[in-house]
Amino acid sequence: MKNIKLTVEYDGTCYSGWQRQKNAITIQQVIEDALFKFTNEKINIYGASRTDSGVHAKGYVCNFLLNTKIPGERFRDILNNLLPDDIVILKAEEMPLDFHARYNCKGKRYIYTIVNAKQRISIGRQYSYLYKRKLNVELMRKAAGYFIGTHDFEAFRSIGSNVKTSVRTISELKIEQEGNFIRIIISADGFLYNMVRIITGTLIDVGVGRIKPEDIKDIIESKNRKRAGKCVPGKGLCLDEVFY
Repeated sequence: MKNIKLTVEYDGTCYSGWQRQKNAITIQQVIEDALFKFTNEKINIYGASRTDSGVHAKGYVCNFLLNTKIPGERFRDILNNLLPDDIVILKAEEMPLDFHARYNCKGKRYIYTIVNAKQRISIGRQYSYLYKRKLNVELMRKAAGYFIGTHDFEAFRSIGSNVKTSVRTISELKIEQEGNFIRIIISADGFLYNMVRIITGTLIDVGVGRIKPEDIKDIIESKNRKRAGKCVPGKGLCLDEVFY
């Protein structure tokens, strides 16, 4: 028995997220179907997290168990020959049998991309969120500092997920600007449902002067979803790396 770890890059535009669903096409389903074509076995893949509909990944991690003599690294080329162009296996490697993509995960880094311009773009539109009002990036950077550390992020979680605790530790939240592109880079030990997208929406509120940077502290302490910003579209979000 071998435990194969895959590092996956995918364009989530045409998919309803990672997790297999009955009436929708997902990333997990497509990779499992590709494995079935090669092995003629129904194989369950274990993913590091559930990415939402339209969300992308540069370094998603998953694993599966298979009784095979084939070297683990060969599954990169095997699967890439069977997968569509918008899903690519970057790396395949053998891991100890007790490795689990989700339960051994120590953290993740996401990047959210905003195009801050009055004119929409064509190239790259599926990987970014167009926001036309001018954003004050310096104010957004001041606000970002209030998110760093261990907090109860209940105010930044969408309804529809059951978790034992909404306490998470954000180790990094920085904002980079290059022309009209604003990238929000956030790393944490874990994320709540839509947490990155709601934090981004809240930072946008700061950027247009709707709320002050120092208001972030009160919003976090309120644990009130209504006080935080809106949940911005999934297409601007990319899972950049999973840490082990």
